[in-house]
Amino acid sequence: MFFNKKKNKHFESLGLASMMGIHLVSGVIVGMGMGYYLDKFFGTKPWLMLLFLVFGIVAGYKNMFREMKRIQKKEAEADAPENTKKD
Repeated sequence: MFFNKKKNKHFESLGLASMMGIHLVSGVIVGMGMGYYLDKFFGTKPWLMLLFLVFGIVAGYKNMFREMKRIQKKEAEADAPENTKKD
């Protein structure tokens, strides 16, 4: 009603791009936080924080990659009906 289809696609793309960034950042923050508190609990100052930071980075990239694959699949499905209409 207030936005036409073209503007909605731009907002949808912006939302998807920000979601990918959130996946990456949240994985790093959660991993680092878990490592920090485990270091405090076990007294192994930097080691668990560094280990869980690496786990968080890997998890963030994995989530971002999954989201990208989901977006590509969604776009391929959206393009498929357009290709069949031409025939």
